[in-house]
Order: sequence, then structure tokens, then C-alpha cells
Amino acid sequence: MSKNYLMDINKILQYLPHRYPFLLVDRILEMEVPKRIVGIKNVTVNEPQFTGHFPEFPIFPGVLILEAMAQVGGILLIESLQLEIGKYAILYAGVDEARFKRPVMPGDTMVIEMESLVMKKRLSKMKGVVKVDGKIAAEAVIMASIVETEKLKNG
Repeated sequence: MSKNYLMDINKILQYLPHRYPFLLVDRILEMEVPKRIVGIKNVTVNEPQFTGHFPEFPIFPGVLILEAMAQVGGILLIESLQLEIGKYAILYAGVDEARFKRPVMPGDTMVIEMESLVMKKRLSKMKGVVKVDGKIAAEAVIMASIVETEKLKNG
């Protein structure tokens, strides 16, 4: 792997169950387990959400910005708690203090920085900031819980 990043897309695909069009992490640039992680998402005009959000003025949806934050944070969670890949699902438990400061548009690269506040299997909490060109586009506190995938499959 290049010195410019810690995880490429092939490694990310091993960690996250998400696939196109819902995989929203392209690279992991930095990771300091269990404290922080930095990842990127390259926003391109050919993504399916832009056909309806909005055709004349494409803006990357805020909920997908939050999802990208959660996915980057999920990688830190897997590493920090040394979870067996594929055995657990990381699920949203809540979002607090979400703020959207500027629109994210095709051609932008979102730099997603997640910082651990609480790191436990039952409930984890991370503070995230998304920047584009060094300026804050969004920020939020995201909570997650971890569930065994077998329990999800069996109800």
C-alpha cells in the first residue's frame, strides 16, 4: 500500500459489509487506535442519489454524510475492540448535535475525522467532523451498538 494511506478500498471491503451504492468510504488515511481515525469519500456526479437530489443542483444528502461518518467510525470500532470481521454488525444507536455548515457537491473530497468519546461493545460514541477543502461541511456525535450478525439473521 502507498505511504499516503493506511487502508485502500480492498481492505475497507473486508471490514465493512456495505457495497455499492452504499459504501461511502474510499480510503483510510490515519488511525490511532482507539482514539481517532481519518478517512475520505470522493463524491462523484455519477452516484445514484444525484438523479433526484437535486437534478439541477446536485448536493450530497446530509444523511449520507452521517452514514459516511458512521462507516469510518465503524472501522475504528472494529480495530479498537478487536472484533472478528463479519461476526458483528455495527448499528446506529443515535445521532446528536448534527450540523451541516456547507453543501457537499460532486467533485468534492470529504475528509472524515472521527474521535472516540466512549468505546464499548454495548454503546460507543464518536464525535465526527467532515471537511471539504479544509472547511467544515458537517459535524455530529454518532452512537453505535454492536450486535452479532447471527442474532440479526434470526430475529
